[in-house]
Amino acid sequence: MIHPASLVILILLVGSADAGPVCTTVPADTWLPLQAMRERIETDGYRIVVFKTTPGHCYEIYGRDKHGRRVEIYFDPVSGAPVKANVR
Repeated sequence: MIHPASLVILILLVGSADAGPVCTTVPADTWLPLQAMRERIETDGYRIVVFKTTPGHCYEIYGRDKHGRRVEIYFDPVSGAPVKANVR
């Protein structure tokens, strides 16, 4: 039998494994505007299906790269630089 405290720790570890990165801690009013960031990403050749802001203060997209591969990419909303990418 699993001890209740061990179960809580296990749940927290599993939940944090899927959490995205923390991209910035600066106020949102200093971020690149959503539309400007979207246009920048599309200019780089990505087709955006989902564009959102994450709890870790990142811009995140789900979509396709210029080669048609599925991508999930986290961007720093201040610099616009990619922070983490998953390509499938």
